[in-house]
Amino acid sequence: MHQADLLLATQAALNGDWHAAHNIAQKYSDTTANWLHAVLHKIEGDEWNSKYWYARAAGKSYEDFSEASEELIAIQNSLR
Repeated sequence: MHQADLLLATQAALNGDWHAAHNIAQKYSDTTANWLHAVLHKIEGDEWNSKYWYARAAGKSYEDFSEASEELIAIQNSLR
């Protein structure tokens, strides 16, 4: 399972390492990886791309969280 990789990616994103987090997230295509991928593009400021990945994240939406850090913590919690 790639749960450990996604946990590393969320921590990298929380630490401000967008590229490392993105490199991990784009390796996977399950709903959690897609959710993480969506948040990363939200952080990047690419709203269109972010919304594309949210549409692949099974019930998640761009508007669900106002703070990316809170959303990243929610992703971490869902992986634990």
